[in-house]
Amino acid sequence: MIKKKSSIIAILGWLMLASFGCSPVQTRPGNGEKSGIPAVQREFRAAWVATVANIDWPSEPGLSTNEQIKQVMAILDTATALNLNAIILQVRPQCDALYPSRLEPWSYYLTGVQGQAPEPFYDPLELWIQQAHDRGIELHVWFNPYRAHHPKGGEISDQSIVRTHPELVKELDNGYFWLNPSHPATQKHSFGVVIDVLQRYNIDGIHFDDYFYPYGDGNFPDDDTWMMYQADGGDLSREDWRRKSVNDFIENLYDAIKGIKPHVKFGLSPFGIWRPGYPESIRGFDQYSILYADARLWLNEGWVDYWSPQLYWPISRIPQSFPVLLGWWTRENVENRNIWPGLFTSRISDSSGSVENVNQIMTVRGFVPDAPGHIHFSMKALMEDRGGVKTALKNGPYARQALVPESPWLDDHPPEVPTLTVESEDDSLLISWNHQEPDDVFRWVLYTQYGDHWNYVILNKDQHSERIPIFYTITKPARTREETAEQDSIRIDLSGLAVSAVDRTGNESQKRMYYQNGL
Repeated sequence: MIKKKSSIIAILGWLMLASFGCSPVQTRPGNGEKSGIPAVQREFRAAWVATVANIDWPSEPGLSTNEQIKQVMAILDTATALNLNAIILQVRPQCDALYPSRLEPWSYYLTGVQGQAPEPFYDPLELWIQQAHDRGIELHVWFNPYRAHHPKGGEISDQSIVRTHPELVKELDNGYFWLNPSHPATQKHSFGVVIDVLQRYNIDGIHFDDYFYPYGDGNFPDDDTWMMYQADGGDLSREDWRRKSVNDFIENLYDAIKGIKPHVKFGLSPFGIWRPGYPESIRGFDQYSILYADARLWLNEGWVDYWSPQLYWPISRIPQSFPVLLGWWTRENVENRNIWPGLFTSRISDSSGSVENVNQIMTVRGFVPDAPGHIHFSMKALMEDRGGVKTALKNGPYARQALVPESPWLDDHPPEVPTLTVESEDDSLLISWNHQEPDDVFRWVLYTQYGDHWNYVILNKDQHSERIPIFYTITKPARTREETAEQDSIRIDLSGLAVSAVDRTGNESQKRMYYQNGL
C-alpha cells in the first residue's frame, strides 16, 4: 500500500518536484494489485445502426453528403456520451453496398438510386471506421447474407443481382427477392462480399443477424437445386439439406475470417428462440424448421466469437422469458464464447420501458458476470431518448466507461507495458505515454489516485498525454447554520497514477505505475 504522509510533507514533495521541472525515475511496471487499483469495468455495450429502410442511418435516401456525415457524427457523439464501446453498422442490407464495391452496387438507401455513388464522393464505411476509432469505439460491419431486394429498396436496377444473376434469385410473394442459400454460387458470392470488406477495411467485427432462409411458411422455392442435389445422389432430407447449406456457409466463413485477420470478431444475432420447448417453458417461432437456422449448432461448435440472440421479450413474459432464454443459451455455450444478447430498445415508449431495459442489462450481468454485454436495437431509440432511456442508462449501468471483454481464444497475449513520462507544471502534472509496438494498442487506460480513491478513464489509441491536477479541494459540510460562513476546505492530493495499454481483442497490459512519494 502507498504510505500516507502528512499534508505538509506532501506539499513539500510537490514543490521539490516542481523545482526540477520533470519527475525523477519513479515509474515501474506492475499489475496494480498491491496498490488496490480496481479493475476496469468490462462490458460490451453496442447498438445496431440499421440502414435497411433507412431505420437508423441515413434518415432517408438521397441526403447530401454533408447531411449524411453530420448524422454519422451525431450518432457517434451520442454513443460516446452514453459510454457505448461498439457500433454494428449494416453495410449490406440487400445485396448492395454502403461502401465502394466492385461486387455489388451502391445502396439505394444511401443515394436514392441503386448504383449511384455519393456526390461529392466519399467512402461512408471508411468514415464510420475512422470516426468510431477516434472515439475509442469498435466498428462491426453487419451483412445480410441472402436478401437480394427489399420492398422498400427502390427500383431494381440493372446492376442488381436480381438482374445480373437471376439464376441465383427467387421472387417471394411479399415483394422480396431472395438468394437461394443452397446454390453453390450464392455461397461463393456472399462469401466473397464479406471477405472483400474484411481485407480492405480496418474493421473490428463481422456480424450477421437472424435472416437466413426468409421468414414465412418455410416453403422456399428451391425445386431446381433440390432436384440437382438428389440427382447427384444426395440422401439428406430437404429440411436437413437446407440447414446444411447454411451451416457450411457459417463454418467456412468463420474459418476464413480467422485465417485472414484473427482479431476480427465474428458475431451472430439469431432469433432468440432456437426451438419451442428449449427450455421446456418456451413457446414461439421455430427458426430451426422455418429459417433453417440451426443456431444452437453454431454456438456449440464455436463458429462465432460473440453470440447475441435477439431476446426481444420482457423479463416477466413466461412463454418467451428473457432470463429463461438467456440462461438456456448460456448453458449451450460449451465453447465459452462471449454471450451478448440483443435488447429490443426500440420498443420503449415510456419510463417503464427504460426500467425494463436497465433490468435486462443487470440480468445479463448476473448471468454472465465475467464478460457481460448486450446490443441495443436500435440506435434510433437512443438518439430519440425514448422513455428517458439515455438518462436511465447514464445514471445507472453506463455511469462509468467500460472495456470490451477479452476474447482469449483469439489472443491471450497482452501488450507490453507502455512507457510513461511525468512533468510538473504549476499545480498540475503533464502525463505522457507511448508504446514500443503502437500497432498493438487500441486503447489506453489512465488510472489516478487522490487520497485513497482510485479512478480511471479510457482513452483512444491516438491520445498520448493528459494534464491532471496535483490536488483538488472539497468543502467540509456545515453542521449548523452558524458554521456555514466558516466552512473548511479539505485538500485531496494526487498520490499515484498508472497507465496501461489495451489491444484489439481487449487484453490489458500490466500498468506502468507512478507514485509521488517514490514508492
